[in-house]
Amino acid sequence: MSSASELVNIFKRFRAEGTFAEGKVFGTGHIHDTYKIETKEANRDYLLQKLNSKIFTDIPGLQENIFRVSNHIRQKLTENGESDIDRKCLTVIKTNDGRTWFRDHKGDYWRMFIFIPDHHSFDEVKNPIQAYEGGKAIGRFQSLLSDLPGPRLNETIPYFHDVERRLETFHMALKEDAVSRAERVKDEISFVLARQEEMKTIPRLGQQGKIPLRITHNDTKFNNILFDEHDRALCLIDLDTVMPGYVHYDFGDSIRTAANAAAEDEEDLSKVYADLEIYEAFTRGYLQQISNILEPSEIEYLALAPSFMTFVMGLRFLTDYIMGDVYYKIHKPNHNILRSRAQFRLIEDFEMKLETMKSIISDIIN
Repeated sequence: MSSASELVNIFKRFRAEGTFAEGKVFGTGHIHDTYKIETKEANRDYLLQKLNSKIFTDIPGLQENIFRVSNHIRQKLTENGESDIDRKCLTVIKTNDGRTWFRDHKGDYWRMFIFIPDHHSFDEVKNPIQAYEGGKAIGRFQSLLSDLPGPRLNETIPYFHDVERRLETFHMALKEDAVSRAERVKDEISFVLARQEEMKTIPRLGQQGKIPLRITHNDTKFNNILFDEHDRALCLIDLDTVMPGYVHYDFGDSIRTAANAAAEDEEDLSKVYADLEIYEAFTRGYLQQISNILEPSEIEYLALAPSFMTFVMGLRFLTDYIMGDVYYKIHKPNHNILRSRAQFRLIEDFEMKLETMKSIISDIIN
């Protein structure tokens, strides 16, 4: 973690209002080092981050994406007559020389945002009202960015949700079996092999030009949505992975995390199931914001999206287990295979409820 003197020095490199008073470690993120900077004038605070350039290798490109996206959202909110806009979208603070990032003498990259006051987030969805607000936030985000002008956004993590690439890595890991674990997970391997072709449906539709490539957040776990003091959704944060994608990525990952009645690594698989009340509420909020923009082909495959995104995550956990736990941090023995089993059980439940999930979407649209 950075010292107070270092934070003061970095703070001075940005066009911030006010005088540095105190810098505190903020949040529970595992990728960047994040600090809340409080000013002596107490009229505006800031979020200062030292960025992880090992995971995100093109920081200027990443920051260009975030600046373009947040500015466009701000412009659209202004045109729509919205109030309190500083709380409804991220505000990038530029450096003294006009950049959206600063690189220090050690080669570390930094960025700064206005701190959004009086907000909170949820790690778990506790009721349909929260789910509805979360769905509105995701749908509105995609809707506001549907007419972003200019060139295509930079791909900040190449092939992030590319299931075909993930399957190639899985088969390679299976063939090498570097730590002799494949024998232990025959059932999970069979699960993947039985579904791998179906799970290529959404990207193949995109490749065939049957669903459009849009701007998506690509990491829509529920705690990336900020809520106000009345539990109304304010905005999405953690825009590092905003880049071209299919709407199914955001919708599917949201349902994967929001509608799952159990934890991502739940060992008791009888507790893992999709809560359709949460699904319905989230879907209603989402479609109210974006259904007029989506094409019929996109809507047709929305109900498959939760299975698709859950498959991608379960596949990644299983692959990492077979390779010897080289990517994800584990907190207990066999953690990755426990995660994978919980994801695969959720897929089984989505499969059983697929027709109901389609009917819910149809009822909302009609």
